[in-house]
Amino acid sequence: MLYSLFDYFDRVLDIPGTGVFRYISFRAGMAALVSLIITITFGHHIINWIRNRQIGETVRDLGLEGQTQKKGTPTMGGLMMIAAILIPTLLFANLNNIYIQLLLITTVWLGLIGFLDDYIKVFRKNKDGLKGRFKIVGQIGIGIIVGATLYYNDDVVIREFSTPVSVESGVIETPAFQDVKALKTTIPFLKNNEFDYESVLGFLGDSMTPVFYIFVAIFIITAVSNGANITDGIDGLAAGTSAIIGLAIAIFAYLSGNAIFSQYLNIMYIPNSGELVIFTAAFIGACVGFLWYNSYPAQVFMGDTGSLMLGGVIAVLALTLRKELLIPVMCGIFLVENLSVMIQVAYFKYTKKKYGEGRRVFLMSPLHHHYQKKGIHESKIVTRFWIIGILLAVVTLATLKLR
Repeated sequence: MLYSLFDYFDRVLDIPGTGVFRYISFRAGMAALVSLIITITFGHHIINWIRNRQIGETVRDLGLEGQTQKKGTPTMGGLMMIAAILIPTLLFANLNNIYIQLLLITTVWLGLIGFLDDYIKVFRKNKDGLKGRFKIVGQIGIGIIVGATLYYNDDVVIREFSTPVSVESGVIETPAFQDVKALKTTIPFLKNNEFDYESVLGFLGDSMTPVFYIFVAIFIITAVSNGANITDGIDGLAAGTSAIIGLAIAIFAYLSGNAIFSQYLNIMYIPNSGELVIFTAAFIGACVGFLWYNSYPAQVFMGDTGSLMLGGVIAVLALTLRKELLIPVMCGIFLVENLSVMIQVAYFKYTKKKYGEGRRVFLMSPLHHHYQKKGIHESKIVTRFWIIGILLAVVTLATLKLR
């Protein structure tokens, strides 16, 4: 909104100072600032509003230390995060950008699914919440929208230059270029770090390529959103981990949307992807601001309203920037939490069938509960997971040159 307004002031009315809105760095900084103000300044009002309506967390007895103290803690705090993402993005981003439109749809779509789940748990007093099949249908729906848009929309392209972009005497010299409609993505740690889906699926025919790509989008969005949901089990873990991942993605977005940096680092230049820096800045601000109230001891929980949205947004950001194959490294915390549950359940069923009694690999799953069972305080667990998340983010960024 403000972007279009100030763009008009600058180009048509030529008002001094309004041209600052052309700079991504300024708008990203303002988006992060407004996001922090929304969560920190208005957060306690939102928490009180939730508490007055008795929207409290129902805690299952898992035998964990300090668990009973969390009973009745306000939940559905994800609404605060959604507002802190949407408002700055609507104010400072270019709303005509197809990538911004996709991220706004994803935020609202998955936020709504999570809200329905929390609503059923809290108001209908049903601990199971929204049935799993309805969650999957919702995730498949947004996966189809994202995958089809990235495949068919004419604004989703890669720009290939005939010669490298250079800077002479402070003037950027842009050589001849060609905007290519290609299903390329980035493979980490390989010299030729581009992978083309169409080259692999060419034998299936052109009609099957979009089907396969949409399936990939559905799988990634479902996996990452569920991973974030599982990770949201102790105070501050999901929000802090998501903020770290968001920072890594913001750097990728800035580099991929800059012709000079993308040429220097030999990565794909994706026109208009730099606008995603504004969205990711608001995303990071929302996560960090939410930690003001969600760090131990938590005054509010994000609920599925926030956790499903966080994971889905990260997945769509990775898809739009052609970095989806980096997700196992970048989102390593989510991956390990997911795998711990899958391994625990599979091994329990296997041993029960073979020996007549179920056995466990971990003391409890997801993995963070395993460490709680070992007597480690949850704040220490969260801090250590954050440190691992930072290391994974550094490794992810190192793939820009390590190949």
